[in-house]
Amino acid sequence: MNAEIKTNQSFFSLYIGFIIVLLAAVAGCSSHGEHKNIFHYNEVSGIASLDPAFAKNQSVMWPIHQLYNTLVEVDENMIIKPSLATSWQFSGGNKIITFHLRQKVFFHDDPVFKNGKGRQLNAGDVAFSFYRIIAKKTASPGAWIFNNRVDSITPFTAVDDSTFQIKLLEPFQPIIGILSMQYCSIVPKEAVDGYKLEFRRHPVGTGPFALVAWEEGQALVMKKNIHYFETDSSGASLPYLDGIKVNFYDSKATEFLEFQQGRLDFINDIDASFKDELLTKTGNLKKQWDTKLTLNKHPYLNIEYLGILVDTLNTAVLASPLRIVKIRQAINFAIDRHKMMLYLRNSIGTAAESGFVPKGLPSFNLTAVQGYTYNIERARELLKEAGYPQGEGLPVITLLTIPNYANLASYIANELNQAGIKVQVEAIQKNLLLEQTSKAQATFFRGSWIADYPDAENFLAVFYGKNPAPPNYTRYSNKAYDQLYEMALREANDSARYLLYQQMDRLIIYDAPVVPLWYDVAMHLVHNNIHHFYPNSLNMLELRRVIKN
Repeated sequence: MNAEIKTNQSFFSLYIGFIIVLLAAVAGCSSHGEHKNIFHYNEVSGIASLDPAFAKNQSVMWPIHQLYNTLVEVDENMIIKPSLATSWQFSGGNKIITFHLRQKVFFHDDPVFKNGKGRQLNAGDVAFSFYRIIAKKTASPGAWIFNNRVDSITPFTAVDDSTFQIKLLEPFQPIIGILSMQYCSIVPKEAVDGYKLEFRRHPVGTGPFALVAWEEGQALVMKKNIHYFETDSSGASLPYLDGIKVNFYDSKATEFLEFQQGRLDFINDIDASFKDELLTKTGNLKKQWDTKLTLNKHPYLNIEYLGILVDTLNTAVLASPLRIVKIRQAINFAIDRHKMMLYLRNSIGTAAESGFVPKGLPSFNLTAVQGYTYNIERARELLKEAGYPQGEGLPVITLLTIPNYANLASYIANELNQAGIKVQVEAIQKNLLLEQTSKAQATFFRGSWIADYPDAENFLAVFYGKNPAPPNYTRYSNKAYDQLYEMALREANDSARYLLYQQMDRLIIYDAPVVPLWYDVAMHLVHNNIHHFYPNSLNMLELRRVIKN
């Protein structure tokens, strides 16, 4: 540690003592104990780091969201709104963005600061945090968010303490949504320099909660940040909760038992082994549960699909009947998505009968983008038009999937077989499937795409011809599509940009390099004493306004 931290050893000792006492107190409480304002949840996969530069998966994003703030954030309606920035403007041909920062925002109290007192955030902290993401020595998996998008010489500038600027290489309207990602959380230089590699265990942010203790594999405890800057509409300070405790039970069965007994306040998603016990075929809670629990369902920015390799320079594609557009369209018409959702998914999700852009995004429009509905007669007509009447002479097509989706793939194979399209299912390990799709060795494969930020561009980039794999696993290339994509990146007007997105989505539907299956939903089971629990379509855990009775 540096000299400043060493001078605070007495404070640090007191701090550690406080941690031990509070951890012991919180660890022993349940929702029926005296600490009724502690929110409990479980993280089956554990937490790898509390450093925002490594917030690459949900298990890390959730606690990071409690501990830190970003310049902007996404609300429950998927609208970008101010957070640390109060406002922003584009200038210089939409290549310079100027952010005006909120005043009197303070970092958490921590031994890295003078006398252990958190100092005020300034524009230099924003510049430091963003430069840290792209620095090679950081090795952040989030560096891609700025790659080939920001100026290579001076991308980030602290104009003064309350004014920050980003300079882009070219106009890129989705950049505002990208800045809401947890990678872009603002950190203080003192903590990064002082804790060095141990910064992953010693987060110091401005968020609504501050770290108390983290015993890896056991529990993580956070407490209310009494200096937090946000208030509710009546002027009361946020958050309402006194703290958060995260457990690390690695068994979904144990997690469900703890939830049943009131020692966890909610569980994320419903494990397949409990799905039929809890839910009806229509996706609602069964009667024995609906008076005890609340089931929250809302769109989740994830699409499940089948991908089709369409690179006509690839010898595997040239030898495959999937090179023919009408066969790809026939596959899309031959699948009864509604029956699939009812019997295989307990109606968890929405049959994908629009484009590749899922429900939950502002540009989603069922009328503007009409996808495929079940029509087996039309599928057979297309096969005949493609030169394979009733599937005669059509080679067997191999569908690659992973073991967890083998039942789904078998269902799809049966549906296609009825239309005259013979499919053989091959279940392989996830890593092998990723390798084969990245190397253009899989001609027909199961895939999914989860949004990184709340803009349809994140999904439509999957088909931009200049993109490699990932994200363009199908190797789709269409000059008209690419022109629309590049126009959309420059378009500052949201409504006009959404129209461009919809044109692109219609091209994807016609060319059919993918078979959209369903638009996902996030499902949360919550005890009835939890109120104001409103996650968004990115499935971010939002606890600032949660009240626990």
